[in-house]
Amino acid sequence: QVQLVESGGGLVQPGGSLRLSCSASGFLLDNFVIGWFRQAPGKEREEVACISSSDERTSDADSVKGRFTISRDATKSTVFLQMNSLKPEDTAVYYCNLRMGFQSYWGQGTQVTVSS
Repeated sequence: QVQLVESGGGLVQPGGSLRLSCSASGFLLDNFVIGWFRQAPGKEREEVACISSSDERTSDADSVKGRFTISRDATKSTVFLQMNSLKPEDTAVYYCNLRMGFQSYWGQGTQVTVSS
């Protein structure tokens, strides 16, 4: 089993910054992809940014390019999402996700609200 624990969400004004963290524990293989998805009210969950165990970064959300940066600590089991220049449309529940083989694991989600 794999456990994902997220932290760092909250309320921030437009133009502000937040840093999300996700720590993975449990049975981890050498090869996995870990990253962030988000889901706004009434919308489908979308991939924000992910990083592989070989440090290849992917992002499917054009709306966050240049503003969000994914990184990982030296243990490779904690991933961060630095979010700068936040906009109201970034408001969503952000979920950590880990994909390993055919398995996919989700964190409980952390709320990010961008509002003045």
